Amino acid sequence: MYLEKLSLEGQTAVVTGAARGIGFAICEALAEAGSALVMTDIHADAVEDSAAALRKKGHSATALQLDVTDRDAVHRAASRIGDATDIDILVNNAGIAISNQPAETMSRDVWSKLIDVDLNGVFWCCQAFGVQMLQREKGAIVNIGSMSAKIVNRPQEQANYNASKAGVHHLTRSLAAEWAGRGLRVNTVAPTYIETEMNAYVYEDEDMHRHWIGGTPMQRMGRPDEVASVVHFLASDAASLMTGSEVLVDGGYCCW
Repeated sequence: MYLEKLSLEGQTAVVTGAARGIGFAICEALAEAGSALVMTDIHADAVEDSAAALRKKGHSATALQLDVTDRDAVHRAASRIGDATDIDILVNNAGIAISNQPAETMSRDVWSKLIDVDLNGVFWCCQAFGVQMLQREKGAIVNIGSMSAKIVNRPQEQANYNASKAGVHHLTRSLAAEWAGRGLRVNTVAPTYIETEMNAYVYEDEDMHRHWIGGTPMQRMGRPDEVASVVHFLASDAASLMTGSEVLVDGGYCCW
């Protein structure tokens, strides 16, 4: 009974920012649970390569180039995918980070670019794909937030990123409350620093390492698969009573 709730057999998941890192790990987790995948990313060649890698393992994976900041393109993609299959799961993973930006000198472009991807893009996808789930009165949306929605990171200055992720968390609660009675669940996963190519420099930066690793009770960064496992859970019927939740995957960082 309980293991069956984790199965995603017969379902279709759309994952944004799916080409690499956490996004690709999420695709692996959902695919292993039985879901067919529509993998989207702004980088067309990269996401096609990633989809091909999963197809080689016997999974159903389709690649689609998508800029989540383009509302019209997102709605077109949702219609195109929805015409071909029912959409059961949406994972909003696409995001960027622009750190070391002191608030007093941050440019309009830096602020707007990050908010456009990390917050506006999440909303456009929730709106476009959520409509189809609401029509069927069935679905699960998982937004990738951050522990940065709850704490102020250091030593890097990133008011833009922190604000965007706080927005994602409250957007999640707002949509969850609106849609809970209509069969659609919306939850957020809030990761700590994750071991990706982008974060590898921390091991060469003594000050950064002291704050990032030294500030984490588990004394390490997370792995993409550790985030993906939680996404899988929230997307499945094992989390059927959860909506509007924020699940910290932070190695205890927010305890201190």
